[in-house]
Amino acid sequence: MTVRRALALVIGAVMCTGVLGTGCAQQPSKASSRNSQPPGTSASPQAGPPRAFPRPLPGVGPAMRARLPDASRQALVVTGATESSNRAQAVLYERYPAQGWRAVAGPWPAHNGLRGWTDDHEAGDLHTPVGVFRLSDAGGRLPDPGTRLPYDQDPEFAVSGTGHLGEPLEGSFDYVIAIDYNRVPGTTPLDKTRPLGEDKGGGVWIHVDHEGPTNACVSLSEEHMRALLTALDPGKEPVVVMGPESVLER
Repeated sequence: MTVRRALALVIGAVMCTGVLGTGCAQQPSKASSRNSQPPGTSASPQAGPPRAFPRPLPGVGPAMRARLPDASRQALVVTGATESSNRAQAVLYERYPAQGWRAVAGPWPAHNGLRGWTDDHEAGDLHTPVGVFRLSDAGGRLPDPGTRLPYDQDPEFAVSGTGHLGEPLEGSFDYVIAIDYNRVPGTTPLDKTRPLGEDKGGGVWIHVDHEGPTNACVSLSEEHMRALLTALDPGKEPVVVMGPESVLER
């Protein structure tokens, strides 16, 4: 081998070694580096399902919800279209630990006071009081339909005459549920004790509808009264939340 050829072979070997050291060997791409994870691991954390929150009482805003007793798990929401409306809609809700409030009966058509609603009820003003009130006692002229509330069957629940539209009132008190407005809970709805005084009215009930507005009560059909009476459970501390939509939603 000539000296010239030997020199050429040495130079070529040196050049190839340099090229191999600076990139001839295959390098992993950025993409392949990112995707190279140990078995059983994820390339990026996966977002979990959105957190669910218990549903608040529908149609009732924060101001009125703040008046709900903490232990109440049943609420009859009676909503009037306007402050002067004497027609309303009633829905019975129950509260579940994970789901929150859920409708269990209704909507049912209802009547309320002839002149609508008020947050400052006075005796004889023909308005239904606005607010949150407990439902603790029931009664009526007819036998107990199977309610868990204390029930007083008494012939004194009889009523006669005509209502504001000339409709007969007979049978209106066949079933009643006392609304705990200006009364002593734990007594018959017929009890006339008025802790706030006679001027603030009383005897505000949920009773059988007579196809017309009331003096101050809320009225439902006889069928819906029976359904409500059998659904209410004193262990769930039932309340009625009632008033015009504009006030309930505050």
